[in-house]
Amino acid sequence: MKSNYFETYAIHAGYDNREHSGSLSPPIFQTSTFVFPDAETGERRFAGMEEGYVYSRLKNPTVCQFEERMGVLEGGEKALAFASGMAAVSAVLLGLAKTGEHILCSEGVYGCTYGLLQFMEERFGISHSFLSMESAEELHAKMLPNTSLIYIESPINPTMKLVDLEMVVNTAKEKGIPVIVDNTFCSPYLQRPLELGCDIVVHSATKYLCGHGDVVGGVAVGRRETMEQIAHTAQKDIGGIMSPFDAWLLLRGIKTLPVRMDRHCDNAEHIAVLLKRHPYVESIFYPGDPDFPQYNIACKQMKKSGGMISFSIKGGKEEAQELMNNLQLIKIAVSLGDAETLIQHPATMTHSGVPEHERENMSITQNLLRLSVGLEAWQDIWADLEQALHSLMKKEDQAIS
Repeated sequence: MKSNYFETYAIHAGYDNREHSGSLSPPIFQTSTFVFPDAETGERRFAGMEEGYVYSRLKNPTVCQFEERMGVLEGGEKALAFASGMAAVSAVLLGLAKTGEHILCSEGVYGCTYGLLQFMEERFGISHSFLSMESAEELHAKMLPNTSLIYIESPINPTMKLVDLEMVVNTAKEKGIPVIVDNTFCSPYLQRPLELGCDIVVHSATKYLCGHGDVVGGVAVGRRETMEQIAHTAQKDIGGIMSPFDAWLLLRGIKTLPVRMDRHCDNAEHIAVLLKRHPYVESIFYPGDPDFPQYNIACKQMKKSGGMISFSIKGGKEEAQELMNNLQLIKIAVSLGDAETLIQHPATMTHSGVPEHERENMSITQNLLRLSVGLEAWQDIWADLEQALHSLMKKEDQAIS
């Protein structure tokens, strides 16, 4: 099946119903092991001399269908599925970095990624450093003789700051350093880092790829040789693999990814404009805002501006928590990309494990909130935010009077 359109591949890539008794929906191969027709076949498969299934930790037909679809959607040669987004990040970093090497990271990463980097430095002697990645000159200045990987979030969680991926790739290629991008906030529908020259893309598949809040999973996509190296080491031996049922749910979720992303983006555009105008909101962080510092980068490398908005309000942690507690429709939860609109407080939730001074360097303040704009009517999302903000303003006015 060939197509020029993402929407078609999101539904059909990686599955041929003729191979499965005409079943429109892919079957779930809910099995731990596979039977060999004879002992010699088992020997050949274990030796890598023959293709075929052996054990679901190594390969499973349903999981393979998800991997093939993700490879097509990201424009990569091979994808690997994992039990969580952090399992994917861990497998890639542990599979490629060696003791004594150095990882260069974007300024700000997901809290658990920060924890993993700390763990790798303390236990395995793999160091890391953070930088803004705003220019090739800065990258050159921060590269060490032992820098072996560049790891980027773009947009960065939760500040939404963007990194010019082409600039980083061009600079990294001069030194032969691979570039890894966490593409969770965009999904392959909005941003395709591999087509910009990056080497590996990772996702928390839990988020937009699933879209329904009922799966925990991860995926990494890249060149075949590199991904097979990771598959034969970090994935196989650490064993953080995806279950067949989760792979099936993700195949189902991805079918509607383009439609959902369009709605997420449209809703976020409305909400961002209204938040920016509100007198109790100090600032918004949203790639689609023309005043956003990296707006030109967003226009260059993102199809649309995404469904994520961070914003700061007057006051501090107490006011931020009170706003969340006043919400009625919007749910307080730390995931994103679901049909429901979700809000969280990064300083005390997703990034609470990051030391305070590092959080400040990442611009994660006590009055910062992160909003994952859902699929509800945007008017209802705004009505809920507006009444919660109004409640804070009313309390402030009463305190002054």
